[in-house]
Amino acid sequence: MEQFYTIQGEGLHRGKAAYFIRLGGCEVGCVWCDVKESWEAGHHPMKTVDEILVGVKESPSSLVVITGGEPTMYDLRELTGRLKDMGKTVNLETSGAYPLLGQFDWICLSPKKFKAPLPENLPLAQELKVVIFNKTDFEWAEEHLRQTAAQCYAFLQPEWSRKEEMLPYLVDYAKKHPRWAISLQEHKYMNVP
Repeated sequence: MEQFYTIQGEGLHRGKAAYFIRLGGCEVGCVWCDVKESWEAGHHPMKTVDEILVGVKESPSSLVVITGGEPTMYDLRELTGRLKDMGKTVNLETSGAYPLLGQFDWICLSPKKFKAPLPENLPLAQELKVVIFNKTDFEWAEEHLRQTAAQCYAFLQPEWSRKEEMLPYLVDYAKKHPRWAISLQEHKYMNVP
């Protein structure tokens, strides 16, 4: 769908310069998705791996983030293999709803209620990021955290349009459950893509 060089605004790697590859296509369908234009893969021109890598080569960053839409709808082995051959660190942002096919240095799994993650993907995540839309989402977040590895970083992130309302609940929850940290979509505060 698009490629761009910016600052990672979420999770453990927030604040780092990164080259983003956003793939079109998503069947997860989150009502609060902030990139709904990514859902229809057919609305975006197909690109070869060679075409995608042109922008990567021009970027000074060693960090590449593959995101979507839902990037794991695709077999990413060729793309990630070529990125690794270039010496890039490859981070994946996924709902976990599909098999993870590729070479990833970091997997940020953000499970969605609209299409559950595959159980085998949860233990592979180095980072679990749960978007909190309602107060009832905390128990749902805990259910998924229990399925991750002990060393997995855990983040709660308020849904952007409800951040003012939900953030006090996140702060209180993180204080009572210190395994969780808070992620705030800092790129939106910085006004960068």
